[in-house]
Amino acid sequence: MKNVIIKPIIGIVSPCYNEEQVLEETEKQLRTLILDLVERELISEKSFIAFIDDGSRDGTWEIIQKKANQSVVVKGLKLAGNVGHQNALLAGLLTYNTGADALISIDADLQDDVQIIEAMIQKYKSGIDVVYGVRKERMTDTFFKKNSALLFYFLMKKMKSNMIPNHADYRLCSNRVINALSDFNEVNLFLRGIIPLIGFNKEIIYYDRLERLAGNSKFPFRKMLSFAWNGITSFSNFPLKLVSALGFIIFIICLLMSGYAFTALFTGDTVPGWLSTVLPMYFLGGIQLFSIGIIGEYIGKIYAEVKQRPRYIIDERID
Repeated sequence: MKNVIIKPIIGIVSPCYNEEQVLEETEKQLRTLILDLVERELISEKSFIAFIDDGSRDGTWEIIQKKANQSVVVKGLKLAGNVGHQNALLAGLLTYNTGADALISIDADLQDDVQIIEAMIQKYKSGIDVVYGVRKERMTDTFFKKNSALLFYFLMKKMKSNMIPNHADYRLCSNRVINALSDFNEVNLFLRGIIPLIGFNKEIIYYDRLERLAGNSKFPFRKMLSFAWNGITSFSNFPLKLVSALGFIIFIICLLMSGYAFTALFTGDTVPGWLSTVLPMYFLGGIQLFSIGIIGEYIGKIYAEVKQRPRYIIDERID
């Protein structure tokens, strides 16, 4: 069993993209929480908050600079461009891991309840390496978002993924978990699937998700769909197996249709040539395009991995 640290150095890592409307309040709440935990001697006075600016186009970085200059608790990391939520989060975890015993990742919109952070730390101090913050329910979601998310987690479960349902990157990871994470070099990053793969002991803390304080969600439907598809194709070859299964099913259907078309020629129930030509052409053409698209998605992922381009580039750092 790993050594228990009485007053661990805790870092809170928060990726930010165009969050100037909410960042002042986010920094205030997280800094107040850190200082309270330090005062109660639950964590080290070296604990900190690190905001990761993912190529924001508003005043997000200026706010981070101001807060970092005002308080030793706040740190800032500016990326050279917009690399996406997962890569920005990874940049924060790998950059600040050497200065902390454990890191807690949380989005800057403060929809995740910060009050369970103390419980996460207590779990860590009891010997737990990964503590997942999981939503109790999805009452704040729209009908479509709620049911599409449930469908996504259902599919991931059927594909034998170890993903935690209703978990959205709000978690505590010990130093050795993040050290292990640094060995995962894939460009198509999906941390919600990678962290469970690492193993180590884990626990779940449930919480009620809050309404967004200000601004708009940075995950519109298009990005949500892309994120879900990336998770599916990064952790399962099920879509490729689906293509094979569809091919077999189509073969059986074509045999049945051929029998029907042959019978229709003698009964005169259809226009000669229509059933046997037009219908199979549209049907098979659609399936072929669908199958080529799925195969192309996997080839595209291989292409991105083979190039081995950096997942992020750091522009500026304020400690």
